[in-house]
Amino acid sequence: MSQTRPPRALVLINGDDPHHDLLAAVPVLQQLGVEADLVTDRGMGMNRFIEPRPATADADVYLLYTSGGAFGPAQQAALKALVEEGKGVVALHCSNLIGLGEGGVEADRALFDVIGNRYLSHGPGYHEGRQTIEFVGQHPITAGLEDFEIFDEYYEFEFADDAHQVLATRRRVEDGVAIPVMYTRQLGQGRVVYLALGHDLRAWGEPGFRALVRRSLRWAAGLAVEQ
Repeated sequence: MSQTRPPRALVLINGDDPHHDLLAAVPVLQQLGVEADLVTDRGMGMNRFIEPRPATADADVYLLYTSGGAFGPAQQAALKALVEEGKGVVALHCSNLIGLGEGGVEADRALFDVIGNRYLSHGPGYHEGRQTIEFVGQHPITAGLEDFEIFDEYYEFEFADDAHQVLATRRRVEDGVAIPVMYTRQLGQGRVVYLALGHDLRAWGEPGFRALVRRSLRWAAGLAVEQ
């Protein structure tokens, strides 16, 4: 990352899923980028990584709130290459809707490798509810934070591989099993964070959620994380 300019983030939405209000998420997430002391732009669509224009090329970290939509293998491979070269990614909630279209997961293999997981289901029972987020292990993103409660949608997912560090879990209501909700991974020189939280406005306004997004952006951009 260049030291001659301020660090930059780019909020990206994609898709037309009626279950996720992508447009409403944009100003919320852009504000969180600003609160993290990043110059934060916003854009629509993921077909931007081959010969990227300045807003994409100059970003140090991409903040994704995507829900399917057009994003072909060549563009995915270009994103993966940028991350391997040092770009950061913070992927939220529905951004792990991978492999649901024609061609299955193999059509989205590069994106699967970048984000590191793909959505499986909401799990047993109702699809959303009050949950306690428990921090596990040690990491700059979560250092000094306390467990918190949040009303949000439940997500269960499949990891792409074992190259990740889980930072937070929730307990499944039906059987008490610990389900990951947040992790980090390294891809080449790039840093990646996935956070399963953030379905709608009820979650976006929670202090715990907002703190995690701000801290994740700074860490993924290679910056010191607030304490």
